[in-house]
Amino acid sequence: MHVEFDRDTCIGMFQCVDEWDAFEENRDDGKADLQGSEETEPDLFVREVPEDAELDAEFAARTCPVDAIRLYDDDGEQIV
Repeated sequence: MHVEFDRDTCIGMFQCVDEWDAFEENRDDGKADLQGSEETEPDLFVREVPEDAELDAEFAARTCPVDAIRLYDDDGEQIV
């Protein structure tokens, strides 16, 4: 499973931070940061989700009010 985070879409509500510790508040930018991720396109950050964090990642994606977080299974199918 991997997560894609569209930082440009993020509006800084930081609900993801409460759900998964891979997300951190960046008050200077008014947006979240996804730790351990790689920027694959401008403002698009991708990282693998450890098995023990899959539920937290799903909650983070579901609580994002602007759908800036997307989860994909190992086959590339979007979960959230």
